[in-house]
Amino acid sequence: MSADDLTSARQAAPPLPPLTDLSPAALIDIGERLTTRTWQLGLPSWFWGEGICLLGMIRFAQARKLPVPADVVGWLRRHHESGISVTHVNNLAPGAAALLAAAELPDLAASAAELGRWLRESPFATTAPNGALEHWPGGVWADTTFMAGVFLGHLGEYHRDPGLVAHFGDQLIAHAEILQDPVTGLFAHGSHAGQTIWNFWGRANAWCALSAVEFLELAGRARVAIDPVQVQRISESLTRQLCALSDRQPEHGVWSVLVDDQPENAGILETSAAAGIGAAMLRAADVLPDCPAKIVRAGWRAVAGALGYVDATGTLTRVSAGTVLQLIPFGYSVIRDDRAQPWGQGLALHAVAAALQAVERGQVR
Repeated sequence: MSADDLTSARQAAPPLPPLTDLSPAALIDIGERLTTRTWQLGLPSWFWGEGICLLGMIRFAQARKLPVPADVVGWLRRHHESGISVTHVNNLAPGAAALLAAAELPDLAASAAELGRWLRESPFATTAPNGALEHWPGGVWADTTFMAGVFLGHLGEYHRDPGLVAHFGDQLIAHAEILQDPVTGLFAHGSHAGQTIWNFWGRANAWCALSAVEFLELAGRARVAIDPVQVQRISESLTRQLCALSDRQPEHGVWSVLVDDQPENAGILETSAAAGIGAAMLRAADVLPDCPAKIVRAGWRAVAGALGYVDATGTLTRVSAGTVLQLIPFGYSVIRDDRAQPWGQGLALHAVAAALQAVERGQVR
């Protein structure tokens, strides 16, 4: 007798058709609508959702060879001047945007310095026995690789400090030791009380894949020296993960909220994960040695599938709610279509930016 509750899976809406027009003009139009809608949300806090959006806007501008958007600069300045409260690793997420903006406007680096000090000194920045930064005491989450790890990497690049970039790489490896399934290569969302909960949540896989790509991009630049053994380990982990995701991707491009189609969630599609994973797959082609062609094909399917859910208002629909670690698979089935979710907006912008850059490189769909 099965204890699975299949009600939500049976009632899941059918997939929307993926976009067929991913020309630069179409992508720019989607990106501009996403950006306008994102600012309409208000972005009130120095927190993780806002950090994903700001970084997505910068990526979108970079893909168009434009400077850091003035609205992003204004947001960063206002929050720094009013005072930043840092109490959790999620507060580190806007730091990556601050550092990228500081490359053009150095005074914005002051905010990042505050975040780095918290990470070094706060008793709340706890670690697991293997050195992985905990999301909560006793719990290692995939989310942390992006919220804290990407910030660490860019802090190291900005200050030309290879130790900080290496610390980012160490975090990716430590998180993979706990969260990457040795059989499939997929990532679990997190651990609780020292035990990994093997729910292969889509957005968790997006965080880890995007973070690994970010690290490999930093390693490929000449400003800091990176240990080649560390680069190889992260490359191998990322390749295994993206191949596993490619093999489990539906033809329409958007994975179920748990990417292994666990029965209670099979067919409950979640778009922010597809946007983030798709962006990572397209960017991986530039950083993975001999990147398998199926990863790039899956990346285009994911981007086309996810962006097909951007509605006329510029909202990415079918995005899961802000999701703490769930102890049972059914807990991941909450999808929000009643309002825009900032992390969905931000990851959609990452997807648009990655697709624009791939088109510019002549990357074939």
